[in-house]
Amino acid sequence: MKNINYKNFIALTIAGLINAFGITVFLAPVKLYDSGISGTSMLLSQITPDYISLSILLIVLNVPLFIIGLKKQGAVFTVYAIYTVAVYSVGAWLITDILPIDVDVSSPFAGEDLLLCALFGGIISGVGSGLAIRFGGAMDGIEVMAVIFAKKIGITVGTFVMIYNVILYILCGIILKDWILPLYSIVTYFAGLKTIDFIVEGFDRAKSAMIITSKAEEICARLSEEFGTGMTTMQGEGGYLKQPKTVIYFVINRFQIGKMRNIVHEIDKTAYITITDVADVFKQNK
Repeated sequence: MKNINYKNFIALTIAGLINAFGITVFLAPVKLYDSGISGTSMLLSQITPDYISLSILLIVLNVPLFIIGLKKQGAVFTVYAIYTVAVYSVGAWLITDILPIDVDVSSPFAGEDLLLCALFGGIISGVGSGLAIRFGGAMDGIEVMAVIFAKKIGITVGTFVMIYNVILYILCGIILKDWILPLYSIVTYFAGLKTIDFIVEGFDRAKSAMIITSKAEEICARLSEEFGTGMTTMQGEGGYLKQPKTVIYFVINRFQIGKMRNIVHEIDKTAYITITDVADVFKQNK
């Protein structure tokens, strides 16, 4: 608990309020569904008595899942996540019951246009969820369950979440006897998923280059001169001819790939280059 950064609560507060805005202003009024426990709460709020509101369901369904995941995810994450869901819940209550915003039958901004509601609801809630993840919390307990159970049943975390959401949308169609809304909800799901990736990993993802060469000194000097950045070298050996090779690890952006490739092959035409995505780059400033 000593590792809690109280500045993170500011970002998590903003994240919860953004998510509440996206859900209650764009999705809930036209009966579209978010993913995970949030979507489950939205469905249950529609088929249960009025006093069982979305705000109550968000806390009742999410908090136990975060507590179950306490051992696996740690106390700091659990505190952050519960706080974020609490803000999300309070924000949803304020918008639907307190503020003078009419969200009973249509979106105040997109009306009854399901595509606009699906896209903007997904994007806005994705911004909230992405901020929550970036600052150490979470908006939805289903991902905690995925971390705990996915490996035990032999699937990935992403597959676990996807299967849960597919089942959720099928149940929505069966219970409500209307498949239009669940299908549009899939649009919401993918819009939110892509937005979360942008928020967590950045709009312009870095690239890492692995360069295997026998002319490492020349290549490193030229790359350092052209791009003004450092790189890491590792000694290796060719698997077939057993000749000594040097592996250069170099982080660049996507606009620099072509120039880097030309420089390397200008110096060593036989150099082997692989390019992979980098989710994020951290370095300690002196």
